[in-house]
This record gives sequence, structure tokens and C-alpha cells, in this order.
Amino acid sequence: MICKHVSLIQDVVPSADGCEDCLKIGDTWVHLRICLICGHVGCCDQSKNKHATKHFHAAKHPIIQSFEPGEDWRWCYVDEVVV
Repeated sequence: MICKHVSLIQDVVPSADGCEDCLKIGDTWVHLRICLICGHVGCCDQSKNKHATKHFHAAKHPIIQSFEPGEDWRWCYVDEVVV
């Protein structure tokens, strides 16, 4: 399957050095993801708060990228494919 949303990708600035929402509530995370539409940094689905996915549901921004050192994979929530 081909992702129909790659045209939405922006040159973004990370919103935080860690999960923006976990930092606000003083919580921790496992891995980080960055929204390639607005730059929101959220925690992965292995983290208890799942802020990256919550950001997708709230903002409808479909594409994230790993925000982990040495990783550059991207995921589209809508098409459920690596892009």
C-alpha cells in the first residue's frame, strides 16, 4: 500500500526534547515519536500514556517519525504503513 499523506509532511521543529505531554505531568516514556506535520513530540504505544497516538486522534496529523537516535522510520496512522 502507498501512503496518500506524504505530501502533508513539513520541515518541523521538535516541540520538546522528550515527550511534551509526559514532561508536563512529570511522567516517563519508553520511546519517542515526532509528528511530521507540526513537530509534536510524543511517547510511543509501548509507553503507558501513548501520547503520540493520542496526538494523532486529537489533531488528525497522520505521519510520525521515530525520534530515537539512529532511527529514521516513518509511520502513517491512517494508511497503517511505513513511509
